Amino acid sequence: MGGFGPPSTTHSRALRIIGERMQAAGAEVRYAWNVMDFGYKAEEVLWMVERGLLTLGYMTTSYLTARVPELELLDLPYLFQDRRKAHAAMDGRLGRWLTQLIEERVPAYRVLGWFENGFRHYSNKLRPVRTPADMQGLRVRTLPSRIHSRLHELLGAVPCVMDLKPGIEAIKSGECTAQENPLANTVDYGVHKLHRFHTLTGHMYLSRGIFVHRPSFESLSAEMQQTLSSAVGEAVAAQRRFAEEEDGIARKAIEAAGGEIVELTAEERAAFVRAVQPLHDEARTRFSDGYSRLGI
Repeated sequence: MGGFGPPSTTHSRALRIIGERMQAAGAEVRYAWNVMDFGYKAEEVLWMVERGLLTLGYMTTSYLTARVPELELLDLPYLFQDRRKAHAAMDGRLGRWLTQLIEERVPAYRVLGWFENGFRHYSNKLRPVRTPADMQGLRVRTLPSRIHSRLHELLGAVPCVMDLKPGIEAIKSGECTAQENPLANTVDYGVHKLHRFHTLTGHMYLSRGIFVHRPSFESLSAEMQQTLSSAVGEAVAAQRRFAEEEDGIARKAIEAAGGEIVELTAEERAAFVRAVQPLHDEARTRFSDGYSRLGI
């Protein structure tokens, strides 16, 4: 099993929980904590699971929208008000619907749960951001999703669609002057040492699906399948706890590196919500089934 971060990340720590439970049940477990260390791109975790190079891996849902367009629903800004509502949706009707769609479109996958990638915030090297106008002209490294690109265009920024490793290099070189990530990711990737200005927009909450190679899963005994499913459930709960704790730790790391953190007022946040409202207007028709499962 594997992903695209060092052993210290919340996702890697959660993978270890799964691995330990499977080892206790008699399985042989090997970890590839960061596939980029082996010359792969982060996004290739999906391909590696589909082909069986990895039995289990996690990936942000935005990377699968080309094959499962309904996943774009999760990329909509200001979709969830807080973690509790996001978890309830992903563990409930919305998550079950998306799981069914993924498994229908990519038959080699079983989706066993949803890690948290968390609420995303902006950082940049040029200026404090308090209003949508402050985003004008910023070159933002972003994920490969039409919704992500459209979001930044509405804010007047320039979307730079890049996989993680080239994205970090572009931030280091100055080709990308801004990025958006949960605070823990910003620190894990070392961006807090490159960007002085951080704004807690919380503009998006993303999940990372836990993908299993279906033929490998189905080759397991019924008892081992149940063990794996149960272990994933335990790991999801733990990873979400880790992620919430990491937010506070990451904030202190940003401040220790000299970063300035802007917390938006209710009025300032409302201005961002208004600026991106066209995305929701466009999406309500496209994703009516998904909206009904959100209860919004």
